[in-house]
Amino acid sequence: MNKYWAVVAGVVFASAVQAAEITVMSGGAIEPGIKAAAAAFEKQTGHKVTITFQTTPQMRKRVAAGDTFDVIVAPPVAVKEFLEAGRVEAGGVDVGRVGSGVAIRPGAPRPAIATVDDIKKTVLEAESIVFNTATTGLYFENLLKKWGIYEQVQGKAARYTTGAEVMKHALKGKGREVAFGPITEILLEKEHGLILVGPFPPEIQNYTSYIATPMSAGTQKALAQELVKFFGGPVGKPLFVAAGIE
Repeated sequence: MNKYWAVVAGVVFASAVQAAEITVMSGGAIEPGIKAAAAAFEKQTGHKVTITFQTTPQMRKRVAAGDTFDVIVAPPVAVKEFLEAGRVEAGGVDVGRVGSGVAIRPGAPRPAIATVDDIKKTVLEAESIVFNTATTGLYFENLLKKWGIYEQVQGKAARYTTGAEVMKHALKGKGREVAFGPITEILLEKEHGLILVGPFPPEIQNYTSYIATPMSAGTQKALAQELVKFFGGPVGKPLFVAAGIE
């Protein structure tokens, strides 16, 4: 091998050694924002970010089972639990919050949702309702119980593990079917025709916040800190906002 090719090989080898993979476990409601921010980080640093999307209940199970990632992005309550268990580092970064909204498929009757009474009426008059079993869906379920109509509508409810599954079901639904879930999940299916009727009324709007923090047993300690800082910084944060994550 001549001197020129030896230098080229050395540069290629050095680049391969320096590049690293950072693993992230994140809530699915912020998928569009975190994907955009991760792509920007990859472009800027040359490192690869691999993201696994899970609901909060699923994240709790995986953390309890000992699964380890470099970074976890979860609601504050879950992050607090993980911190108390010694599974994450202190000093996470708030990447934003996601509100709940109402969705219908193309051609479905558009329900009124401006007030709390409108939402109640929509739920009662719908032929079927669809929501998830994660944080957003559990909040909605508790609303129905608070209003005293849960038992009345339980039989026409379709439940899915994730918001993404809820929206895909809604696209293929029929009749007066209404879906409820994170606004970001609804917007992800907009290009396929799913219609965002609008957000929940302010009186019952429920925001789920997300905090990014390094996991204690992660293998890429320094890069995990760098990625978390990037998510909340001048390049990453606007990408979350642009994706509808306040």
